[in-house]
Amino acid sequence: MAVKRDYYEVLGVSRDATDEEVKKAFRKLAFKYHPDRNREDRAAEKFKEVNEAYEVLSDANKRAAYDRFGHGGADGFFGRGFEGFDFGGFGDIFEAFFGGAGTTTRQAPRRGADLRCKIAISFEEAALGCEKEIEITRTEVCSTCQGTGSKPGSQPSRCPGCDGTGQIRRVQRSLFGQFINTAVCSQCHGEGRIITDPCRECKGTGFQKRKRRISVRVPAGVDDGNGIRLSGEGDAGSRGGSPGNLYVVLSVTRHDFFSREGEDVIYELPVNFAQAALGAEVEVPTLYGETKLKIPSGSQTGKVFRLKDRGIPYLHGSGRGDQLVRLLVVTPESLTKEQRQMFEELAKSLGSIRRAGS
Repeated sequence: MAVKRDYYEVLGVSRDATDEEVKKAFRKLAFKYHPDRNREDRAAEKFKEVNEAYEVLSDANKRAAYDRFGHGGADGFFGRGFEGFDFGGFGDIFEAFFGGAGTTTRQAPRRGADLRCKIAISFEEAALGCEKEIEITRTEVCSTCQGTGSKPGSQPSRCPGCDGTGQIRRVQRSLFGQFINTAVCSQCHGEGRIITDPCRECKGTGFQKRKRRISVRVPAGVDDGNGIRLSGEGDAGSRGGSPGNLYVVLSVTRHDFFSREGEDVIYELPVNFAQAALGAEVEVPTLYGETKLKIPSGSQTGKVFRLKDRGIPYLHGSGRGDQLVRLLVVTPESLTKEQRQMFEELAKSLGSIRRAGS
């Protein structure tokens, strides 16, 4: 009779290895030696040895007995050994080998779907913040049956196909032992129960579509395309799962005379020849009301004046940007007879502008 190797040696782990280390070693070796992947002569034998070692070391009681008595307790405490090994819980490995072998969690909580909507806000609302109310349609738990799907006063029936487990388990035997194949019950779709007297309001689904009005706080400093997440305002979850989120995407409309560069507000100030040449004091609009600006004499088109802290608040942090005022000297398109005479006299007085080098 062949002498059995030490189970810790088989899996390549130390005697004080954690459960996670044992599991990780088993998965690696199971992939390596499975006969469907490894055609070497001794692959099947090694695969059986790896599974036998894992069956013992993955069970706290069996592992304790093995640590005390070694292989001598195999026929007594360990019972059937490898032949009774259940591969439930390792579907991620054996699904590739057996087309779905492993367990499927029944009635696991499922998070609700996320929703998305788009709202338009003005330039000022984006810069200074605002409160908006939106209307959405979302899936909610049925208020009549409280999500059971059954008519009030009735209860779902236990599924006869799976006896309420939500799973169908089939035993498959092969040269390498016994494998448990677990699949979702086709009658109840994993619920473990069947609606025999459905709720009239939700038709047995347990959910309804509802229109809701939701208040959205838009923080100061947002920009076009920014999104706001409203946690828990999406579709309801199923089987006790949490609801999804609502994502609100912002669309900022164009302003009549303001534009934006980062947190700075850009404004073009039109002035006439006299104001640019002689200088002037004018009123300039800002997001926070009008303010006075002094234009020095001899100012040219394109000159930029900076108004500190008159820009857009920083979305993440304190402080604000500036307002940049770009001067635009406007040439009159039509002149009165008197204005023309004045410009002609001014032109004679100023003379022709000479280019450099001429």
